[in-house]
Amino acid sequence: MPETSRRGLLFGTAAVSAGALLTACTSNEPKKSETAAGSRPAADDKPGKPVTIGYAGPQADHGWLNAINVNAKSRAEKYSEVTLEITEGSNDTAAQIGQVKTLINKKVDVLVILPADGKALTQVGLEAMKAGIPVVNLDRIFASPQAYRCWVGGDNYGMGLNAGHYIGEQLKDKPNAKVVELAGIDNLELTKQRSQGFADALKNYSNIELVARQAADFTVESGQAKMAQLLQAQKQFDALWNHDDDQGVGALRAIEQAGRDEFLMVGGAGSKSAMDAIKAGNSVLKATVLYPPTMAASAIDLARALGQGKGVGGLAEMEIPTSLTLYSAVVTKDNVDQYLPTGFS
Repeated sequence: MPETSRRGLLFGTAAVSAGALLTACTSNEPKKSETAAGSRPAADDKPGKPVTIGYAGPQADHGWLNAINVNAKSRAEKYSEVTLEITEGSNDTAAQIGQVKTLINKKVDVLVILPADGKALTQVGLEAMKAGIPVVNLDRIFASPQAYRCWVGGDNYGMGLNAGHYIGEQLKDKPNAKVVELAGIDNLELTKQRSQGFADALKNYSNIELVARQAADFTVESGQAKMAQLLQAQKQFDALWNHDDDQGVGALRAIEQAGRDEFLMVGGAGSKSAMDAIKAGNSVLKATVLYPPTMAASAIDLARALGQGKGVGGLAEMEIPTSLTLYSAVVTKDNVDQYLPTGFS
């Protein structure tokens, strides 16, 4: 998730990651007579030129952020020719800037950076690019496109949009349906994007009204407290969208304590606990909208391709794309088994 958030969620048939794209096209290799458009080799799983990737990630103080770091490390271990130089995760901008400068001085081949603050880390991203080290900007985006070679991340607006459409389809035949929203941190751009997407989706359903909205803090405790306030203020409603599955744990506690079950709940991010609850089918939680932490694995794939001078399998272009936005799939009881292995703790 972009900029100053404390947190930023795998891909299936509905969502294609960079990792899925970075496979060899062995049955479509260009002939010598073909144009240069297909002449660059596609990235594949076979060992290639040795690449040292510098990785500056976040402090794992949230389930999603921990999953980001795990995905990056495990992906790098897949490639025998990749060396991963990992900094100690930090949410302190000054400390992270220092860590990235150290990686620049080590002359790593490529950098993968999930900045604690995109704007604050922009300058050091520019320094790396000027030093000839390509930067893969992960999720929280830098203030200037000159600070990175490629950006890969989630779709906050799409999260809200898909949550809204799912709820809308469930309630489209219910007259005067009421919906409430448990958002994240209101001064974060990502929260604004998620809320805007949700509001835009609901505009397609004239029978649905958003009757209440409460901002929480991406924690279990805040989720419980803010959900309790919503329940006390709204004696009856038909659906709840909660922006974050971690704060959703607290929200579910408040709902159970209040003995309320007249509505359906949709979560956000794709935690294992949320998917387990969806599969069990014994609570109001019926779906969650993904924000895949596998974006970190995709970032490693892209960095490897950059370091080896390869393109992306399945695409005609000689270079990797400038940006890649992951899809926010909706996980329900119908498809939860497909996504459950990607759920994070």
